[in-house]
Amino acid sequence: MSMTATDNQCINTIRFLAVDAVQKANSGHPGAPLGQSPMAYVLWDRFLKHNPHDVDWPDRDRFVLSVGHLSAMLYPLLYLTGYDISLEDIKQFRQWGSKAGGHPEYKLAPGVEATTGPLGQGFAMAVGMAVAERWIAARYNRLGYEIFNHFTYVIESDGGMMEGITSEAASLAGTLRLGKLICLYDDNDISIEGNTDIAFAENVGQRFKAYGWQVISIDGMDLSAVDEAIRMAQADDGHPSLIICKTIIAYGSPNKEGSASTHGTPLGEEEVRLTKDNLGWTYEEAFTVPSEVLAHCRQAVERGNKQQQEWKKKLSEYQKAYPLEAEQLEKDLRKELPQGWDSELEEMFKADDNPIATRKASGRVINKIAQKVPFFMGGSADLAPSVNARLEDCGDFSFQDYTGRNIHFGIREHAMGAIANGIALHGGAIPFTSTFFTFSDYMRPSVRMAALMGLQVVFIFSHDSIAVGEDGPTHEPVEQLMGFRAMPNLITIRPADATETVEAWKVAMENSKSPTALVFSRQDLPVLNRKILASASGLRRGGYVIWDAAKKPDVIIIGTGSELHIALEGGRLLKDKGIMARVVSLPSWDLFDAQPESYRNEVLPPDMRARISVEAGATTGWERYIGLDGTAIGVSCFGATGKGEVVYEKYGFSAQRVVDEVLRLLHRK
Repeated sequence: MSMTATDNQCINTIRFLAVDAVQKANSGHPGAPLGQSPMAYVLWDRFLKHNPHDVDWPDRDRFVLSVGHLSAMLYPLLYLTGYDISLEDIKQFRQWGSKAGGHPEYKLAPGVEATTGPLGQGFAMAVGMAVAERWIAARYNRLGYEIFNHFTYVIESDGGMMEGITSEAASLAGTLRLGKLICLYDDNDISIEGNTDIAFAENVGQRFKAYGWQVISIDGMDLSAVDEAIRMAQADDGHPSLIICKTIIAYGSPNKEGSASTHGTPLGEEEVRLTKDNLGWTYEEAFTVPSEVLAHCRQAVERGNKQQQEWKKKLSEYQKAYPLEAEQLEKDLRKELPQGWDSELEEMFKADDNPIATRKASGRVINKIAQKVPFFMGGSADLAPSVNARLEDCGDFSFQDYTGRNIHFGIREHAMGAIANGIALHGGAIPFTSTFFTFSDYMRPSVRMAALMGLQVVFIFSHDSIAVGEDGPTHEPVEQLMGFRAMPNLITIRPADATETVEAWKVAMENSKSPTALVFSRQDLPVLNRKILASASGLRRGGYVIWDAAKKPDVIIIGTGSELHIALEGGRLLKDKGIMARVVSLPSWDLFDAQPESYRNEVLPPDMRARISVEAGATTGWERYIGLDGTAIGVSCFGATGKGEVVYEKYGFSAQRVVDEVLRLLHRK
């Protein structure tokens, strides 16, 4: 299919809206849109199944611009095809208040399926979207009723192909044979520092073939070649497809074509004029959109509406033929928790039970949840037996059975987090991931992206402190907890026992506005006696008074996780000495800080300044709760090898240490 005059005009409109936006902002990336616009146009004009007037249509194709710095090309595509983004927004590219942010932002600009920018994140999230599509289709489609049958398209760059997360995600996608995942790889041989040969000389096609992908190499600026390649990719349902598109950065720029200088720097007014002349763009005024271009591109609205109406008709027939499945599907898409979903959690653990690690308690809880919540799924980075994160009798998600609810992510923490984000973005599931807490550093960027987008993803982390013991300092997290607490819009919870673990999971399942990090112990912990201590439901408020020795205590001892038990024992020893302590459980700073000031002052009265904290981690930040003159018992260095209880003792985590520090504190006062 050759390029028509209309095609050429549409492509140049996309190009120069992007170039003009970058030039006006004096900031951005003009080079790639000049080279990539042809392949993006073919995809959006001839293949993408979407309705610009209903961005939540469940069976739409997903498009992820993993090359987030190429956002100047995405906004014209959204505007021209009829999404709720205006020409004025594009004129205000990268400015305060515009929908056209410096990188695409989920929920800011309608039609942006994922926030992208950190290279490779979008690619891995697209893998997650493809996982979700296969999972929902396998569970609900019936012969003659394929109500879920859409593709996930992603545009990636040389830079993205260098990132380790892309390799991790691509390897898993090939293993899972995600045939409805199609990546258009913009291979222009340029990155910020120059030609990619200086750091990236590998054969990407051979790498992806080894992963199990179909690989197609084309001239990415030839519309017919792009068209044919996408059709080939769609036809191979057994393999994800990589379309290697050779393009030229800053195509058409007489003095800067092929130059790395155009990656992240405006062309300049004179070079913009010369480029427009060179590509036959005759309009002198910036941000010009020819009427015939807008009319052609806006056909996407009518086309998308027709496709959606056909889908709705099919869905209506499905509802009649399979009413129970249709009803559950609607609940899945709404993430509607069933009535009484948590009814069996209340009495799972009692004080006379044997001590149990919170990771093991969590494993029992998630299996109760899975019995009631069919859209709960997830997996582990090859650590399910250790972190207790397997859903029993729920099957494994694989190319042999896409209905399974256990995902084997392999040892790919970074991609695991991003894939879970993609599942959440797609809709229809609440995903969880799991690994050791010290390995959260490998996946932190993905956790940050979940927090940035406000996604309901549950990140399970076990082996939470120096109590890991024999594995030594490489496996003993010290600074990670404080790092997660510092992350905006992430709820971090470190339960003290099995009963708090139950409450933590309730928070995670009901928290649809942000991700939750659940941090669990390796070692067994006693189940606290809630008949003589405050109810674990106080966890929902982040912190609560678990025990008071007297109505007017002399000191406040604050503990989290396994150290709460030390705090309680220390409080009892102090009482024997005539010193009255209040013990506060503070498993979640995020939840506690969100409470009204009146409640926070009730738990931590401002006039009670004798305070001490006990937590087996970095102490930075504890001054906000204990004051500058309080005492923080923590860990100021990396851990050590030894029995967990020995390491604890050597690092000073004992009830007697609490007593000694309280006596010193009160003596100073």
